[in-house]
Amino acid sequence: MKGKKSTVLTFAEKCKTILASNWQGNLNTIKADAKGSKEEIYTSKVKYFVKKGKPYFWVPEKDLHNVNTIIDERGSFAVTTPFPGPLANLLRLIKKPPARVALTGDAVPLKGEKVKLAVESLRESISSERKAIKESTYAVSGILSSSNLGCTPRSDNLQELIDGIEKYVVYKFNLSSCIYIDSNGGTHEVNLEDVETSRPDPLSPFSSSLIDGINQSELRRRALVLFCITYLNRNAKDAFMLSVDHKGFDVLGKVLGPAMNDGSRKYQWKELRFTFKEEARDLETLCRQLVEMEEEALKNVSSFSGLG
Repeated sequence: MKGKKSTVLTFAEKCKTILASNWQGNLNTIKADAKGSKEEIYTSKVKYFVKKGKPYFWVPEKDLHNVNTIIDERGSFAVTTPFPGPLANLLRLIKKPPARVALTGDAVPLKGEKVKLAVESLRESISSERKAIKESTYAVSGILSSSNLGCTPRSDNLQELIDGIEKYVVYKFNLSSCIYIDSNGGTHEVNLEDVETSRPDPLSPFSSSLIDGINQSELRRRALVLFCITYLNRNAKDAFMLSVDHKGFDVLGKVLGPAMNDGSRKYQWKELRFTFKEEARDLETLCRQLVEMEEEALKNVSSFSGLG
């Protein structure tokens, strides 16, 4: 585990990472009619991708957003961290909402050549993600293929925008504010310059499949329990991968809580952070470090009975 160098992402990096890990969000625009704006909000889910820090929306041609933005371009866009499979069920059970990003700005429709450029950028993004998966090692593909989502859920969903028969209007969203909302409901306003200059985490396009692939495996979850015991000295009996980035990963561990008035202690779910020895800038480095951590943890607990 590393020392005092920053071990977590900045709020701007977290926002960019959430945006890069998902492919759909809730777009809100102001309802309009022939007389103008009604100041009522219309909401629908749209697909998007991010280019140079700005979201680009693909709005179905018959969606009411296309009428609303003619009168008033103002809008807001909300994107949550994608939590797949058993993790989603657990988070609902313990009433822990996912971290999310709330953006406000102007939804500007693209025309002609600008639409072609946006589509080409989307095509390149999808191709890059698929190339990374195709060139990955057995260790990486083993985790990703364990996910019920498949290896590339994000690019597969975005591919439908290119291949599908439905017609869309493409928008660029010019930001006026950005707020990061953590899993405890705390809000953090983020400087727009930081949002534009920060980079999304390199693992973010694959994070949902990585997380689900680990959480779907009893053996990999057992390794997370060992991590809690070995590296954090926490008495854990269950654990789920919560998030992953190039600096480390967060685990939701069921750990023994503090002593109560009667001296008893109960297990409770708690978010725990683990830091990589070296930054994982690609899938291979991530998987190698997870394997090394598991080997080290097994050596450290091998002298204890009843484990493994």
